[in-house]
Amino acid sequence: MRMVSLIQKLDNYILCAIKKYVQNKYLDILMPIITAMGNLGFIWIMMAVALLLDKPYRLIGDIVILTLIISTIIGEGIVKHIVRRVRPCNLQSSVSLLITKPISYSFPSGHTLSSFAVAEVLSMYFTEYKLIFMTIAFLIALSRLYLYVHYPTDVIAGIIVGILCSKLIFIILPDGCVGNFDTFYQILVWKG
Repeated sequence: MRMVSLIQKLDNYILCAIKKYVQNKYLDILMPIITAMGNLGFIWIMMAVALLLDKPYRLIGDIVILTLIISTIIGEGIVKHIVRRVRPCNLQSSVSLLITKPISYSFPSGHTLSSFAVAEVLSMYFTEYKLIFMTIAFLIALSRLYLYVHYPTDVIAGIIVGILCSKLIFIILPDGCVGNFDTFYQILVWKG
């Protein structure tokens, strides 16, 4: 119990430091835009759609969608309802939010979880763009702190669980499926 109290104090300290030393009028405009990219996995869905529209990359688009689904089920559907951590914005009514107050629980950050899960998957296929994918995911994670809707430990857990979800995707996909488009499509689309 003492460790939990210490972590909570550290979480609060970091959020207060962000409010005091980082918050400014420019980031007040930019961070809601960055966080919106992660709303419902928007940026990742757009990337998946682009991949699905280009026949040689359809498999990767399918895997991105599967990753979003699994990471959402694990983060939003399971972990949040087990942990039931209240968001910092719900405990500090004096803080004026720059976005609509989220209604779900705080731990882990769903935006961060899905972003890192998909960024990791995309990075496996497009290694030359890994820095871009990870930067987008990292900025989305930071935006959740800046906007006072998550604690730092929510975001850290989102990163860890997100990366684990990406690994889970490749465990549950049959051998040979990851690099073989035909095998994956035979599994997804029953051709009887």
